[in-house]
Amino acid sequence: MFEGEHPMFGNAVKPTHILILVIVIILLFGAKRLPDLARSVGQSLKIFKSEVKDLTDDKDKGTPVPGTPASYTTPATPPASYTTPATPPAPYTNGGIPDPVVAAEPVRPAEPPVEGGGQPRV
Repeated sequence: MFEGEHPMFGNAVKPTHILILVIVIILLFGAKRLPDLARSVGQSLKIFKSEVKDLTDDKDKGTPVPGTPASYTTPATPPASYTTPATPPAPYTNGGIPDPVVAAEPVRPAEPPVEGGGQPRV
C-alpha cells in the first residue's frame, strides 16, 4: 500500500469504472433520451449557479436575504394575552381513567345473501 492512500478508496475511480457507469446510464435512459437529459441537467446547473451568485451578491451588498431573521419585522401591536377559562375542567373519576365509550346499539352480524331473487329457500 502506498503512503497517503486510504485502504478502501485508494484507487476509487478508474477508466473501467467510468466506462461501466456510462454503459449503465445508456441502458437506463436510452441513447435517444441522453441529449435531452444532458440539456436539462445543464439548464438546472445554470439556474443553480445564477441563484447562488444572486445570494452572494445580496450578501455582499448588505441587503437582507428573505428568510433571515433581519428581514422579519416586529408587529406594531402586541398580540392579546390569553386568559384561562373561568371554570376548570371536571376531574376524572375512576382514578384518572376515563369512562369507556358504550355503543348505542349492539352490532348484528350481516346475513348472507339470499339466492333466487330474494326469496329464502324452504
